[in-house]
Amino acid sequence: MEFADNLISIQARIAAACTRVGRAEDSVMLLAVSKSHPPDAIRAAVAAGQVFFGENKIQEAKAKIPLSPGQARWHFIGHLQSNKVREAVELFELIQGVDSLAIAQEINRRAEPAAKTVPLLLEVNVAGEASKFGYAPEKLLAELPRLTALPRIAVHGLMAIPPFSPFAEKSRPYFRRLRELKLQCENILGVPLPHLSMGMSGDFEVAIEEGATIVRVGTALFGERVSSLRRTETE
Repeated sequence: MEFADNLISIQARIAAACTRVGRAEDSVMLLAVSKSHPPDAIRAAVAAGQVFFGENKIQEAKAKIPLSPGQARWHFIGHLQSNKVREAVELFELIQGVDSLAIAQEINRRAEPAAKTVPLLLEVNVAGEASKFGYAPEKLLAELPRLTALPRIAVHGLMAIPPFSPFAEKSRPYFRRLRELKLQCENILGVPLPHLSMGMSGDFEVAIEEGATIVRVGTALFGERVSSLRRTETE
């Protein structure tokens, strides 16, 4: 029952963070980062009431998703390469982390034969880290009209991964910057963007206080991975 117990704890912390800033608890989606965990773990998580899962490797997801419960809903949260776009479009209901016009155009091209519209989030490199993927804020704002003009994609918001720190408060300025950038995007587009995907096991409460609508939590739900020595690109 370890996952079930962890889920109850995380849900309580989400509710408390929402209460602190006057938000409804159901305004935050808990995305369980399930990379490296087998289908048995997904089945246990679904049995405990978890619905949304995030994977960051196409090949792992391709093998895992068919063996997992049908109720599970899947987001891609890794760095998407152009040669994996077709499979990502087939496997996932939302693609997080789109970081270039070229990838968005390829998603649009792959979605066309199925007459499918693909929801996605645009990844922003809020700290300008050379080691991370993501749009520079200025480039995102410049390319936004071309991105949203693609007929087979639907931009639903932004996502970001702040610099690693063991102190949650260190992430707050980056979360705030992403929220402000979303407002700028909404002003350009003239329509609201529903999602801000930000916050992981170590700082999701701060992210919620700053407006996160999706928090990506792996370790705090599933426990430590053998290779999980520090925060990675997705959780």
